[in-house]
Amino acid sequence: MVMMAAVMDACQWSGFCIQRLIEQPRSSGAKDRSFQCLSKGFLQKSILSTTSSTQLKSSTVPLHGSSDAHKKKGIHVLSPNTSSPSMRVEFLDAWDDDYDGVIINPESLPLSANAFALALRASLSNWKLKEKKGVWLKIVLDQADLVPIAIQEGFNYHHAESGYVMLTYWIPNEPSMLPASPSHQIGVGGFVLNDKREVLVVKEKCPCSCSGLWKLPTGYINKSEDVFTGAIREVKEETGVDTIFLELVAFRHAHLVAFENSDLLFVCMLKPLSFEITIDEKEIQAAKWMPIDELIGQPFYQEDHMSKKVIDICMSAYEDRYSGFIANQLTSKIDGKLSYLYYNYSNKN
Repeated sequence: MVMMAAVMDACQWSGFCIQRLIEQPRSSGAKDRSFQCLSKGFLQKSILSTTSSTQLKSSTVPLHGSSDAHKKKGIHVLSPNTSSPSMRVEFLDAWDDDYDGVIINPESLPLSANAFALALRASLSNWKLKEKKGVWLKIVLDQADLVPIAIQEGFNYHHAESGYVMLTYWIPNEPSMLPASPSHQIGVGGFVLNDKREVLVVKEKCPCSCSGLWKLPTGYINKSEDVFTGAIREVKEETGVDTIFLELVAFRHAHLVAFENSDLLFVCMLKPLSFEITIDEKEIQAAKWMPIDELIGQPFYQEDHMSKKVIDICMSAYEDRYSGFIANQLTSKIDGKLSYLYYNYSNKN
């Protein structure tokens, strides 16, 4: 027979308490299970009450940072039957979003797997009663052992970046209305032409289809980087040439590229401010100023209609036979942010 012992006296340790289920054999063969005080990460609602009739359910999940024995066998995540009138639980710290959903505070998740499992179930039940919709749960790398617990409770992967994974849970019994995970990567290319009608080109170190080809400097923009700023940076990194932005002349939209994501490539016309070339030897095999006719005379450009069209458009813009998009910095009342609006401005004079 299994009986619940009284709640152990609360003990403070570095500003929080750790919950652990302690099993000790009794003379009758039964076990005495005691709850230590819960870890941080809760909004204080109530404390666990003791009852001999409390039912426990268990599931095996790995515990990060446990001993070798625990790594091999796993640890049982025990959660009381919260339907018991004598059992009251704590809720995860969270706030409402603008769409009747919930965002769980990632900085105050319980450190204990058992405490997290218990609080997550209780919080989900509470949010269902409140008719909340989407739930967002960000788990950082140091607490990666909590991910399988959330998945077991019905969460799905949304996206991941260096240092964390984002999980979501859709409460209503209907198709999820949460936005999909990021689906596009953004690349930039710089078309730089000097007064001699020579274009700045590079030859990359890569075993790809453009290996050995003289081409425009290209690359991916960084997080929170503007399109034209990314083009200026890529040209500088690959060739050492300083430039300023003139206009965005064209962009390509392709699908099912890297990791089945879509790809946007923006081609910017840049004006050179310097002309001496210093290559990035890690990525670039060579760089030089090349006559435009020599560039498009390569067999690749004769066979690749997309690349040839890009060069044709760039030359038309250089000769004022075509107007691209300029960048104008404006503030939007929708989000209050200052950002760049790209639009065609035909009367460039």
